[in-house]
Amino acid sequence: MRFKDLSKLKRPEPLEITLGRLPRHILMAEYAKEKAFKISELVNMTFEESFEWYGFTLADKDHPELIIDIGLPQNDLNLQDYTALGSERIAEFQESLQKELIINGWIHSHGALNYKHFSHTDEQNHLVVLDFVAARTRKPLSKKEVAIQDLVLLEKDRFAKKDLEKGSVCLITDGPITEAKIMETVYGSFCYSIVIGDAGWHEQEIHCRERGILSGHTAVSSKAATIEFVDTGRSLSQADISELSDEVKEKIKPHTDPPPELIERM
Repeated sequence: MRFKDLSKLKRPEPLEITLGRLPRHILMAEYAKEKAFKISELVNMTFEESFEWYGFTLADKDHPELIIDIGLPQNDLNLQDYTALGSERIAEFQESLQKELIINGWIHSHGALNYKHFSHTDEQNHLVVLDFVAARTRKPLSKKEVAIQDLVLLEKDRFAKKDLEKGSVCLITDGPITEAKIMETVYGSFCYSIVIGDAGWHEQEIHCRERGILSGHTAVSSKAATIEFVDTGRSLSQADISELSDEVKEKIKPHTDPPPELIERM
């Protein structure tokens, strides 16, 4: 007797029904873009030298995909090629926002550096931001079948304790059922990451997390993204620039002589 090639056998794909999707590209208001580059310009003017800085991209909670503003938090440490970002600063800044605004990502400058990509430190910061904003950008992506090989169906008040020994999962219902599918909601969250340079360049990524509510299966992914600038009717006024200049003086902390332990981490 000859057996067929078992490598051609495939397990049936679980049923999945799409409910939504995460952003595939970044939407950003022209105002927010102008503000980000203005911060870099003001850093140069204020401290007569280029330093890295970071801020948060902001969105209306009802439209989390669109960046409408840039928020500048208190930066703990700014160097020519390094800036620090901590989860406590994210929480602190979110608390200071109006109720209709949320953080949907972060933005930082590489200053005058010619390094037009995200660094290893940036990659660590992406995860810090994603952890914080995940709850606010979460949405249902799909209903997906949870494959259970030995699901046991029992009827309420009509089963014995010994029946519970069978199978890996028991579904107890209020009536007789002969077949059932278990469908879990898969939620997705995202955050945007944007890096800019004094010369006017920018690069951006979208970081996503998907998690099954029953299985707990979690997948994190990152991808380079295009960016589309949107005219929201708002522009940077002279009063805005004056206020932003005061923020830069207050919140940017240049450090030209970093401690040895920091240099080792850079």
